[in-house]
Amino acid sequence: MVSQMVIPEGIQTQVDLKNYTSWLVGGKADYFAEPSDIDELKDIYLWAINNKIQVVVLGGGSNVLISDQGIKGLVIVTSKLNKFSFFDSSSAHGFSEDVELSGGGQEERFYIQAEVGVKKAALLKLFLKNQLAPALFLAGLPGELGGGIIMNAGVSESIYPKEFEHIIDWIEVLRPSGSIERLNQGQLEWSYRHLNNWAPGIVVKAQMSCPRGVDVSILEKVKLANQLRLLRQPLDRPSCGSVFKNPTGLKAAQLIDNAGLKGYSIGGAQVSDKHANFIINTGGALAKDIWKVINDVKQKVKQTYNVELETEVVKLGEWSD
Repeated sequence: MVSQMVIPEGIQTQVDLKNYTSWLVGGKADYFAEPSDIDELKDIYLWAINNKIQVVVLGGGSNVLISDQGIKGLVIVTSKLNKFSFFDSSSAHGFSEDVELSGGGQEERFYIQAEVGVKKAALLKLFLKNQLAPALFLAGLPGELGGGIIMNAGVSESIYPKEFEHIIDWIEVLRPSGSIERLNQGQLEWSYRHLNNWAPGIVVKAQMSCPRGVDVSILEKVKLANQLRLLRQPLDRPSCGSVFKNPTGLKAAQLIDNAGLKGYSIGGAQVSDKHANFIINTGGALAKDIWKVINDVKQKVKQTYNVELETEVVKLGEWSD
């Protein structure tokens, strides 16, 4: 029985998950760990597998909705896996880690190798400091690198690069066997807001790159984009960012707005008056309130426009519905 198991050092029990999600909702985890390096992560992961305990991985918690009943099993938070290094292709031969150059070695490129807990904001600062194009799409993204890769996070603007697919060279996955496998860009199957074929396991590291060409106007572009987001998005309230994917050729926010759902609320969960594709926690919201609002929005848009909205947010934990 689970109660008779020896619980390794570094694993806590009955940890409240609210503060590990951007919505600030959710119950407790049976087991909880926040490993500080990949070796510790491997030990914890294999302990769970050997004891047939379900594993859920959380990054920045910006694209998940955790049940009020919590999560049965082990929750691993990757925020302390935050080491990264950067270099140019001209200096790559002196780099201490295994480097695979992209672009055929013909053009000068800028590279970052990073663990999955590195915040997207840290990547933004690095690209911005070097006046490189990926800074612009990263400026609109919350959370950590791991979640960004798995959901192929990006922006809707017509820019390039605009999502993680455009900057990833390879990812490394910790397999249930304990081995780490590298998957190169050509082995990965990307789609809109999803990376399809990396599982099973835990994504632990990635290499990103882009051409070294400097964009001297990138700082102004990022400032303008941030100003527009502050005006258009409720960034002062707890949310998960965009709740729904944009249907092909359509905007989810526009469909929700035109259906008259701005301001619609249940308990402390409300469709934002600023941006209809945001559901905010106005204070004291429960996960069940947010899920009810999501389902009501989907039903209303389906009835009004015969369009089936699909969520970007991932539902986790024990749910009765």
